[in-house]
Order: sequence, then C-alpha cells, then structure tokens
Amino acid sequence: MSAQTPPQPPSPATSPDGPEQARTKSTKKDRTHYLYIAVIAAVLLGILVGFTAPGVAVELKPLGTGFVNLIKMMISPIIFCTIVLGVGSVRKAAKVGAVGGLALGYFMLMSTVALAIGLLVGNILEPGSGLHLTESVRHAGEAQAKGGDSTVDFLLGIIPTTMVSAFTKGEVLQTLLVALLVGFGLQALGASGEPVLRGIGHLQRLVFRVLAMIMWAAPVGAFGAMAAVVGETGVDALKSLAVIMVGFYITCLLFVIIVLGTILRLVAGVSIFALLKYLAREFLLILSTSSSESALPRLIAKMEHLGVSKPVVGITVPTGYSFNLDGTAIYLTMSSIFVAEAMGEPLSIGQQVSLLLFMIIASKGAAGVTGAGLATLAGGLQSHRPELVDGVGLIVGIDRFMSEARALTNFAGNAVATVLVGTWTKEIDKARVGEVLAGRLPFDETTLVDDGYSGTKEAAEGGPNGMEKEPAAV
Repeated sequence: MSAQTPPQPPSPATSPDGPEQARTKSTKKDRTHYLYIAVIAAVLLGILVGFTAPGVAVELKPLGTGFVNLIKMMISPIIFCTIVLGVGSVRKAAKVGAVGGLALGYFMLMSTVALAIGLLVGNILEPGSGLHLTESVRHAGEAQAKGGDSTVDFLLGIIPTTMVSAFTKGEVLQTLLVALLVGFGLQALGASGEPVLRGIGHLQRLVFRVLAMIMWAAPVGAFGAMAAVVGETGVDALKSLAVIMVGFYITCLLFVIIVLGTILRLVAGVSIFALLKYLAREFLLILSTSSSESALPRLIAKMEHLGVSKPVVGITVPTGYSFNLDGTAIYLTMSSIFVAEAMGEPLSIGQQVSLLLFMIIASKGAAGVTGAGLATLAGGLQSHRPELVDGVGLIVGIDRFMSEARALTNFAGNAVATVLVGTWTKEIDKARVGEVLAGRLPFDETTLVDDGYSGTKEAAEGGPNGMEKEPAAV
C-alpha cells in the first residue's frame, strides 16, 4: 500500500483568501507577542528590584525556580513522544544510527574547537591577575568541587533504574535511551505497532498544549529569576570581575556568528542571523531564566516546524543538550586560565593542552542547567590540578551572569547542529526552511505543533517523518 502525501498547510501565497488575508489571520491568531513583551518588562522590573531592594529580591528566587521546574516537567514526555514517533516510523534502524553517529561526531569536533577558542582568548586577556583569595572564597571553591561526577558515574547514570523512573527523575539522557528502545520496538512490530504510534501522536499534541499553557507564567518566572540573581550578586562583584565576564560574552558572540555562522552558511546555505531571529523568543526565555533547558521543548517544536524530520530533531536536540555544550566549553577553559592567574600559578602551554584534552571529556557531563558549568569546572580542576580548586570561588559571584552566555551559546549551537545534521542526512525540507525563515509560514504559538505538516518533502514519498516508512501489510 503506497503512502499518501500528508496535507501541507496553506502558505500565504496559496491561501484561498489571498496573501494579505492569510497574514491577517496569522496575526490575529498569535497573541503571544504580548506574553514576550511582558517577559521583557518583567526582566527590567526584576533588575530594578534587585538593585534597589536586594534583600527582598533574593526572597523572590522561588518564582524563577518554580517556572523552570514547570518547563523541566514537560521535557521528558516531549522527548519521549518525539523520538518514539520518529524512530518508530522509519524503515531501517541503520538510518537512525547514522543520524546519531553524525551528531556525536559533530558534537565532539565543535566542543574541541570551542575549548581551544576559550584557551586562546584566555591567554590574550590574561584575566585574574590582581585578585585575592579570601577564606570564604576558598570554601566556596571546595563546595563546588564536591558536586562533580566522574565520567563513569555519568555513563552509568544514563541507564534508568526502571523505564518509568526516567520520567520521574527528569533525566534527559535516560529518557532518550528509553524512547529509543520503545521506538525500535515499535519499528520491529511493523503494522501492528501503528495504533500505538497514533496514540503517542495524540499524546504529543496534548503535551505541547500543556506546555503552551505553562508559557503564560513566563513573566512571573522571569521577574523572580532576574531579581534574585541581581540581588545576590550586587554591583561590586560585577565591577571587579568585569574583564572575564565581558570577554566571555564577546567570545561567545563571535563564536556563534563567525564559527557557527560560517559552517551553517557553507553546509546548509542558511543565514545564522535568520535562524537566530526565528528563535528570538527562545533566546529571551533563556536570558530571563539562565537555563537553556527552559527552551528545550520549544526548540524541538520549532526545528520540526522549520522542516527538519522528526528522527533528526528527536535525536540531535536531546543528545546535544548533554554533548554539544559550546558555551560551557568556552567557559571551562577561559575560567581555568582565570583561576590559575588569580592563584598566581599560571598554566604552561603543555599544561593548557593537557587540560584541554581533559575538559573535552569532563564537559560531556555538564547538563544545560544553571550552575552545572561551575560544578564541572571545579570537578575538572579537582582531578587535574587540585591546587587550583580553591580559586573557583573567585567566580562564584558572577557565575549566574556568565551562565546566561553559556546557555545562549549552547542553545544556538544545538539549533545549528540540528539544521546541519538534517542537511547531511538529507532529512530537511530546504524549500520550507526558506519559507519559515522568511516569515511566510509562522510558527503556531498556541499549539506548538503543526497538525498539517509531519516532516520533510521526502515524507510525501516515504512516511510521516521524513524517512522511508515500512510498507503496511495489506
């Protein structure tokens, strides 16, 4: 039985009402731009409260934590549904393996490049000289070092205790493993697994609808998170540590525009500025919460809407959140040099290369959540140069501000990686990418799901997810 072409959503150019009427309908539908205006206002108000009443601002931290926890609550079911629908519908397991292999190879390469750039900039700026280590700072560094996990613990942690515990603990890689196993199981069932796939498809739409409802709490979360971080940090710490903080932000910006932008243009023919504009609301959400995980579900939805197939999105995005941390990689090497300079024990070139090789592995255990980069830095130094661990406390005060740049860079890196892997595996609808980035096919903010679109152009010939589908039994 031949697969039927899935219905395509009418573009403004082909809408029966004409382009102007179609644009008007889209504008009337999308009232969520008011939500993001409110988020901006909440961030500014949070900064004001943090400076004027720091004591009160610190007490508002649970508002931000609560909102991020609400988003994280949705991550596991969204990853599960996306991967099961993608993997369960493809014809050959080898194709899924090819996507994962390409993604992991790219992640390793880009992490190494990001670490090297961090070392280079750190040597040029030579931050840290002139700072003094106090007793309280020494203890702060020791506390962070205790939070780091070894590589073996990280790898064993990928295996959940039970299939259900992957969802209750909210571990991204555990959910990824369970979803892959279920997807391959449904793939092996063939036609008899179709009812289960349809049920999971309905569940996915429900999960995204709940996520859209949660997003209306974003202004409250943004206000609480921003007020707390400004109230805790204060102005003094920002002034004394401005060199490394500004240098880190500039380095991350140049990495995204020059390195990632060049690769994206050469491989996929896509402008990095157009992609960043398309993801502007997600960047605002990350900026207000300091966590790239808060935008993970929306990145999955937006990459599918962009025209990348479900299997590529489902495998690349969740895996990238643990293995493709470009911003964290830059942070680790820049901060290592900063700490060594501040401690009066600068690293030699040989020691820097050795540290770079060590951090390539250590950085893979850092999840995209607030504070993970600091714990990874302390854990890495504990294993490699224990005498430098005390100096980690020097940057505890500004780590929350640096985590904003880490999270934004990590998010941009994963968005670019998804487009690149889709291009390499030919699982991307390039015509649709052009339409979406040009604004002619707006993203549905009310449902976060395209009911009329299921994948790439190849879906019309192969299956609902852009990869060749197993023929149904007659």
